[in-house]
Amino acid sequence: MEFCRISMFMFIYLVIVHLRTYGEENNVMNDKASLISFMSGIVSDPENVFENWNSTNVHVCNWSGIKCNNISDRVVELDLSGKSLRGTISSALSNLSSLKILDLSRNFFVGHIPKELGNLVQLGQLCLSWNFLQGKIPSEFGLLHKLVYLDLGSNELEGEIPEPLLCNRSSSLKYIDLSNNSLSGEIPLKNECELKELMFLLLWSNRFVGRVPLALSNSTKLRWLDLGSNILSGELPLEIVLKLPELQFLYLSYNDFVSHDGNTNLEPFFSSLVNLSSLQELELAGNNLGGELPPIIGDLSTNLVQIHLAQNLIYGSIPPHISNLVNLSLLNLSSNLINGSIPPVLSQMGKLERIYLSNNSLSGEIPSALGDIPHLGLLDLSKNKLSGSIPDSFANLPQLRRLLLYENQLSGTIPPSLGKCVNLEILDLSHNKISGVIPTEVAALRSLKLYLNLSSNHLHGPIPLELSKMDMVLAIDLSMNNLSRKIPSQLESCIALEYLNLSGNSLEGPLPFSVGQLPYLRTLDVSSNQLIGEIPESFQVSSSLKKLNFSFNKFSGNVSNKGSFSFLTIDSFLGNNGLCGSIKGMPNCNKKCSHHLVILSILLSLFAIPMFCMFGYTLVLKLKVRRKLAILNGGDMEDEEKETKELKYPRISYGQLIEATGGFTASSLIGSGQFGHVYKGALRDNTRIAVKVLDTRTAGEISGSFKRECQILRRTRHRNLIRIITICSRPGFKALVLPLMSNGSLERHLYPSHGLNHRLDLVQLVNICSDVAEGMTYLHHYSPVRVVHCDLKPSNILLDDEMTALVTDFGIARLVKGGDESISSNDSASFSATDGLLCGSVGYIAPEYGMGKRASTQGDVYSFGVLLLEIITGRRPTDVLFHEGSSLHEWIKSQYPYKLGKIVEQALDRCSPSCLPKDNNNIWHDVILELIELGLMCTQINSSTRPSMLDVAQEMGRLKDYLSNPSSHLIE
Repeated sequence: MEFCRISMFMFIYLVIVHLRTYGEENNVMNDKASLISFMSGIVSDPENVFENWNSTNVHVCNWSGIKCNNISDRVVELDLSGKSLRGTISSALSNLSSLKILDLSRNFFVGHIPKELGNLVQLGQLCLSWNFLQGKIPSEFGLLHKLVYLDLGSNELEGEIPEPLLCNRSSSLKYIDLSNNSLSGEIPLKNECELKELMFLLLWSNRFVGRVPLALSNSTKLRWLDLGSNILSGELPLEIVLKLPELQFLYLSYNDFVSHDGNTNLEPFFSSLVNLSSLQELELAGNNLGGELPPIIGDLSTNLVQIHLAQNLIYGSIPPHISNLVNLSLLNLSSNLINGSIPPVLSQMGKLERIYLSNNSLSGEIPSALGDIPHLGLLDLSKNKLSGSIPDSFANLPQLRRLLLYENQLSGTIPPSLGKCVNLEILDLSHNKISGVIPTEVAALRSLKLYLNLSSNHLHGPIPLELSKMDMVLAIDLSMNNLSRKIPSQLESCIALEYLNLSGNSLEGPLPFSVGQLPYLRTLDVSSNQLIGEIPESFQVSSSLKKLNFSFNKFSGNVSNKGSFSFLTIDSFLGNNGLCGSIKGMPNCNKKCSHHLVILSILLSLFAIPMFCMFGYTLVLKLKVRRKLAILNGGDMEDEEKETKELKYPRISYGQLIEATGGFTASSLIGSGQFGHVYKGALRDNTRIAVKVLDTRTAGEISGSFKRECQILRRTRHRNLIRIITICSRPGFKALVLPLMSNGSLERHLYPSHGLNHRLDLVQLVNICSDVAEGMTYLHHYSPVRVVHCDLKPSNILLDDEMTALVTDFGIARLVKGGDESISSNDSASFSATDGLLCGSVGYIAPEYGMGKRASTQGDVYSFGVLLLEIITGRRPTDVLFHEGSSLHEWIKSQYPYKLGKIVEQALDRCSPSCLPKDNNNIWHDVILELIELGLMCTQINSSTRPSMLDVAQEMGRLKDYLSNPSSHLIE
């Protein structure tokens, strides 16, 4: 009997074990089926993520991006972030019932977010940011009670936030990012709702209206609150801020907030900030806030590093008590109604790097004490009512790069001591009452890289010869002064000069021939002077000059309407009675033997008519036949012949491409892009080629991309730009044939996991960056049609046999007609999903594109800056944890300048040992710091403050020369 009982128990136990094993195996099979279903919705996998998903020999737990529970083999994590995947998100993922982490961010997913994802009750982290997802946020997400991290930012979501998402008493949410979408309505956080664990709430750049919900005060652990760029209204939310003791970042800029007591009193709100001991950044710009800046602002946390109050209605004086904020690095009070004088005690804020006080009503003298702020790099006091002279103490600012004092009432002379500001890049003293001569010390500032503007003052004397030492400056404006004597021919040494304005002076003598030979000069204005003689021919034959003004001088001689003069009107030559020529409205010069030209033209016409009769009919007939053949063959032959003829390259047939690539097999595939795939191959003459085949499934986008890339490659010629061999265009097939680059892309070298066993050394990297900068400079400044690349990144930089870098992939580039970026939307598309073209790749996209701005050369500069920072840090621009900042730029900026040691050392370690001799270690260290600084300059949020690519190329060239011969160069 006892034996039977034991046997029964054993039988029941085995049945239970069998059923459990069967259940677990069944669950694993269900997980696998769900993932296969998800994979079926992917239309493009450029990084071959799913290669081992298709293998029957690989267990599901070993698939790319998958992690499983070690006991049950159930899928608990699906992370395919940053894989450039295209397609839709399948609702089948909702069957992964054990899933805890789902990260599909930084891809190109479209369509709606499946509401079925609300069934993933174990989910703790959901990240779908930086895609093209549309529609509403599913209300079913309110069922995700274990959700800690929710990031749906930077999509195209619309509608209101579903109330269950935020009003969930069991919610464990710590991080919510719904920023950079088109969400609307009020923030649905009711008084009975509590988000007690919430630490990060990012809702910027949406269309939210109403007041900040009072229930947010229950989130006492909140550290980061960003509600900027919405339509929120009401008084500044002091009742909420009072109850957020751990708040570090508060961004309320660009809304419709007002101050208290009828928009007249800022003190209550600033009082609510006093107890926030961890507050680091405060932004209230663009709200039209009224009232005086209260003295209590000086009682805020000494951890505060940024205050941004620009574009408001703040009046009164700057309280001296603000100087208590000793760790402040940025103070922006520009575009307000502030009056009174600048407090000298600002000098006690020893860590200030940028001071913006422009566009106010400040008066009195500029305090000389400002020259005691050791790290000050930018001082903008423009558009005020400041008087007195420019302090000599500015010579004590070793980091000063930009000094903007224009549109004030400054008098006295330009202090020669400004010549000691050896890092100065911009000096603008225009529209003041400054007198005296231009000091030779200032004229010799070789550091000026952007512009020198001394216009509309009372300066006199000659133009200093030392001005010729500014060999990197892009613009010089000395107009509307009393300058006299001759224009020095030595200005030819300002080889980077693009803009030169000397108008409205008393300059005399001839216009130097050498000025017309400046290689990049685009605009020249010498009007309203006393210049004499003929206009030198060098100005007419210049290939760069676009705008010229010679009016109201004493020029004489013949003026042709050829070359750069062909687009000029009589307005460029008014007031020069001695000029004659073929410009419309200008008197004709006396010409001899003009009747010979008439006779010659008659003879030519008589000869041409019988010649056309003899050969013209045959030619016309031949063209008609060719058109009919083109129609019979699908209509593409004519286009192919036209494009091939324009490109002046040999013809390669579709069959030859099939033969060269082995039938476009997977083994010949070397890369994938936004609009297709790239295959390697070899022609019969052993020419190694890369064939870029455009994906015909995206036909609506293909035509524009193909024509755009053909157009750009046809018009550009530069050693650092990829050249085209030929094209192949037929029904259902379009391809570009390019030379094969044996060393692949820069990306493969930066990240050895792509199949390389060694990294590039520092010298190679600087040379490559210099090559890229040169190629981009040509596109921006010297190409027959200015080109904005829009997608500069490591994978679009190829390396030839000699490791020379070539920029490639112009599929989403923009042509800017006439070099003018302010053109109609038909000529330069904006950042919009409607045309299917995002202006770049995630992480490299300039921030202004996210606000709907059109593609610009400054966007390319931003991408280049990200590239520099990526090379130095060895981190992809999106590979930055949220607690380190939202971009690579911001993360490095938070370490700059005092915490860069670790970054620099890691950069040195990544170089191969042969490139780092011990005696030159300081040289490498300095170069890396220079690259970091240049990268930060290029990635500034405000696009107007970034350097041009010409400036960047010159900086990279200087570093390249320095590395090749360190003993003969100094990094300034």
